[in-house]
This record gives sequence, C-alpha cells and structure tokens, in this order.
Amino acid sequence: MSVMVAGPKPLNPNWPRYSPHPFPSYHYLPGQTPHPRRNPRGHSYGQPEPTPRLFPATQWKRSDDYLYGIDLYNFAFWWESHEVFEGLWHASGRNTVQGNFFQSLIQLAAANLKRFMGNDAAAQRLIHAGIIRLQNVPSAYMGIDVTHLLNALHAHCVGQYPHIPLIELDQGLGNI
Repeated sequence: MSVMVAGPKPLNPNWPRYSPHPFPSYHYLPGQTPHPRRNPRGHSYGQPEPTPRLFPATQWKRSDDYLYGIDLYNFAFWWESHEVFEGLWHASGRNTVQGNFFQSLIQLAAANLKRFMGNDAAAQRLIHAGIIRLQNVPSAYMGIDVTHLLNALHAHCVGQYPHIPLIELDQGLGNI
C-alpha cells in the first residue's frame, strides 16, 4: 500500500471559485504522487486527454477551460493548471497575444510547483520569464488586471510578498 504525500495547501482556501468543475482527488507532485494519466492510480487515468477549445479573448467568461485553469492555479493544483493552460496555449498559437498570455500563466504555475518542491532557483527563473511575457499583454486582459498582477509579482520578487500571488478574475473587466 502506498502512502500519499501531503500536497500543497491553497494560499487562501476561501478564495472565490470561477468554475463549477470539481478538483482532482490530489495534487500531482512529480516523483512523489502517481502520475495523473500514466499511472493506474492517477486521478485522471483512463480519461480522455482534454483538448481545450480556443475562444476569442473577449469571451473569456464563457471558457470553462480557462476558468477551471484559474481555479486549479489558485487552489494549488499547479501541475493540473499548467496542463490546462498548455492546451489553451497550443490552441491559441505561440506567437499571438493570447498564446503569450497563456505561456505566462504556464510559467507562473510551474514556478509555484518548483518552489513547493524546493527548487527556488528554477522558480525564480520561471517567475521572471512569466513577468516578461505578461509585460507584453494589455494592462487588463481576459478578466485579469495585469498591471496589478505584475506589481504583486514584482513585490514578491523583492521579498515584500512571501508567496507568488493568486490570480483574481475581475468580472467588472467585462469583455477585456
């Protein structure tokens, strides 16, 4: 019988949810928990590979995949959110504003996972790469106040904020 490793805890368990999808039964931690798809004990074993659908950036509120990816990120399912964002990144194209945006979210999710697993140097590199990408998207994009997120990321990098910030969707940003 295998013992499950304690996964990361959400920074704020009372953070708002944006999607009705249930969370996986555990947080995947490479090398410590069963791989979600390849291991028969994995939380997504035998399920079809998700294929997130591309959507216009102005329709972000209608994308279950995007909203679920944000929830996964905010509740410390970083590998799982990375997978959702990677699917959206591939669907949107690597050389688009939307693709650049998704790649920044991938890097932030990976940075959280690296930090949790004790690789602070890799986490810092990923945060900086994510910041550079976020600087190339509009100041308000797909429900995120990008300027606010960038400020919080910079504050984290200089030690003013101990955790990589959560992602808040602002329903008031409408179709931006």
